[in-house]
Amino acid sequence: MKKSIAVLGLGKYGMSLARAMYDMGADVLAVDKDEEKVKEISECCTEAFCVDLASEEEIASLDLKSMDTVVCAMGRNLAASIMSVAVSKEQNVPFVVAKSSSSRMSAILKKIGADKIIVPEEESGMRSARILVSDTFLDYFQVDDNLCLIEMAPHSDWIDKSPAELNLRKSYEVNIVARQEKKGCKWELIEPTAKLNADCRLLIVLEKSRLGKLK
Repeated sequence: MKKSIAVLGLGKYGMSLARAMYDMGADVLAVDKDEEKVKEISECCTEAFCVDLASEEEIASLDLKSMDTVVCAMGRNLAASIMSVAVSKEQNVPFVVAKSSSSRMSAILKKIGADKIIVPEEESGMRSARILVSDTFLDYFQVDDNLCLIEMAPHSDWIDKSPAELNLRKSYEVNIVARQEKKGCKWELIEPTAKLNADCRLLIVLEKSRLGKLK
């Protein structure tokens, strides 16, 4: 089932994020007050609207309650970020992400309900997209143009089975590098016969072209 994601604010980060998630098969709603930016993104998203993101009424008109995720990507506009996060939470959006440009801004956005804070210097649009578009990807690292490393929770049909039984190399063309028994534990090399549990985390190396099949 496709994820529906709204990106509010089409600066460099928001534009990159919207395009990447649309390319990965998500339904993407892209929004900005700049008509030129809306026109630029219109062919790379599901819907695009020109809206003043500092206006409560205009944000409310977007009907965000149908979205799985809303990303408030106006890192240098605190008023618009606060209004976008507040309206999204009022409309019961399950997961609201907010871009921040300072620790003070991060604290404010968390206080009004943002579920995740993104600091642009630490996170690229592509990396965020890989995580947000999947229910299982917990982190994403690009090794080179072809190869990536992901941290993920095991799929439900992997539980109580071992890597040897699952034969992931053949089924998904991936290699498990390490396993964390549960959050907070040390990462360890995994034995082929070790059973996977629902709380464990896996580090997996694969070609980027295989990401769609794995998620």
